[in-house]
Amino acid sequence: MDNCTGFPLFLLVAGGWRHILSLGHDPRDARNATRTTRTRKGKRLIEPLAPRIVAISRLVAGGSWRVEAMRTLSEPCLLWFTKGQGRITLRGATRGYTAHNAIFIPAGLMHGFEAGSSVSGIAVFFGRGHGLVLPDQLLHLRIREVHAQHEANQLLDAIQREMAGASPGHERAAHHYLGLLGVWIERQAARAEPECETPRAARRLVARYTDLVEREYRSGLGVAEFAARLGVTPTHLTRCCKAACGHSALALLNDRRLFEARRLLAETRIPINHIATSLGFSSPAYFTRAFQNRTGVSPSAFRRAA
Repeated sequence: MDNCTGFPLFLLVAGGWRHILSLGHDPRDARNATRTTRTRKGKRLIEPLAPRIVAISRLVAGGSWRVEAMRTLSEPCLLWFTKGQGRITLRGATRGYTAHNAIFIPAGLMHGFEAGSSVSGIAVFFGRGHGLVLPDQLLHLRIREVHAQHEANQLLDAIQREMAGASPGHERAAHHYLGLLGVWIERQAARAEPECETPRAARRLVARYTDLVEREYRSGLGVAEFAARLGVTPTHLTRCCKAACGHSALALLNDRRLFEARRLLAETRIPINHIATSLGFSSPAYFTRAFQNRTGVSPSAFRRAA
């Protein structure tokens, strides 16, 4: 599967798998793989995300911030790297990845990763309500056996083939292949060498902090309030964050807020001052300064370019 950077993106919709992203198309056209409907009373409903596969290079094509900034997904995801190397931050702990690393990320887990031009691979998004048996914990699997690497590539090829197909039962076949991918993950996890030791207290604290940030990043709370909630001083929390991932507690918090800000600016027409308020910034002016310091452009300029 050396040509994985050219994988198109497919979406399971009513009536079959629909090809929604081809070479040369803007990935933002299919950024959420959701469909908005309205009830008779006009209330907006967001339908569940459907399973889909997309090349990592396509994720980055919408802007490197889409993978590098701290954020969570509302569905489980598998990252399968086939070429290159980089660093990935998972629950506040940064580690390296290389070719033939499989990283399973449960829904709701804060993460972000580097994906330079030399990195190739596939992201499998399993969708909400997928009905599959999948792990309930984070897994970073370093697949050293050539046979296991081939198994992963063959499963991904089969999933892509059924997603793109029109033969009777191709949606059901794709679903079952996704289930087999879940079995592959489970078996590789059982064979994996155990992690070093139980995570140190600092890593446990940072993991708790990132979980709390994900729940409360819109609240306007600062690092001091988060530290108090965790029963530590702001200085100790920042020291632990820097040891675990190289970033301060404030940087992690701002990164999460500003990822959401960029997403809302790029994908909605919500007024900028309303975005600032919804993300807990004390004023639109402070939001604009923080956004420009992080991205190099103002919110309005970012929206125009998105």
